[in-house]
Amino acid sequence: MASSNDSIKKTVIVALSLCLVCSIFVAAAAVGLKPIQTANKDLDRKRNILSAAGLLEEGKSVDEIFENVEARIVNLQTGKFATDEEMQAAGISAGSFNQQAAAKDTALSIDLKGNDPAGIKRRSNFSEVYLVRAGDDIDRIILPVHGYGLWSTMYGFMALQGDFNTVLGFGFYDQAETPGLGGEVDNPNWKASWEGKKVYNSDGEAVLQLAKGSVDSSDPQADYRIDGLSGATLTSRGVTQLVQYWLGDNGFGTFLSHLRSGGV
Repeated sequence: MASSNDSIKKTVIVALSLCLVCSIFVAAAAVGLKPIQTANKDLDRKRNILSAAGLLEEGKSVDEIFENVEARIVNLQTGKFATDEEMQAAGISAGSFNQQAAAKDTALSIDLKGNDPAGIKRRSNFSEVYLVRAGDDIDRIILPVHGYGLWSTMYGFMALQGDFNTVLGFGFYDQAETPGLGGEVDNPNWKASWEGKKVYNSDGEAVLQLAKGSVDSSDPQADYRIDGLSGATLTSRGVTQLVQYWLGDNGFGTFLSHLRSGGV
């Protein structure tokens, strides 16, 4: 006697068959779309780099403008551009270096232990930086920075002029701070206020920081101060700490010092 279409056995077979078919479609879609997702991620990275450096132009594609940007690998331990031998030994190359992945690799990073004001736990031994030249001179440089705010690790780029001290632009491309409070790091007006600020004082110390409240233009330290984020003390503190860490001696400080002296 034929079994009923409502039997448990047939129900299970149909459910499993449906799951199998759906899994095949999902897997095929994921594999098929991966090249597009990778290309879009790379395009977004380039757009954020150009935005920080003030290089985006109407009527020109991101890829077209980015042809004028030179990607280089910096050895953060020596404060100089990485040699071909160093990059070969580490298995890395400019243009495809993943700093977040490298920071998780114990062979390519260091444990910051008690010296971790930015809250990143580990720091890659290498970093990719982006140069825009005017003839033989570096006109501007774009540096990747990241650090912990209130709720999230904030990832961004800081662009400096060719004096390697004056800020051209700054912005985060990935953060999950509180909307309307710490999330104001995405406010265009606030980001624009970074332009023209100075990172290093006369002693070469990275002192750029967020103020408590608005910056008083009559303050002798006004060139080193950014308006604080109202109601977002911990996010403001996080921004200050990540900037001072990455522009300090344990980040890009030694490298930028070498650039200023022509020693790289």
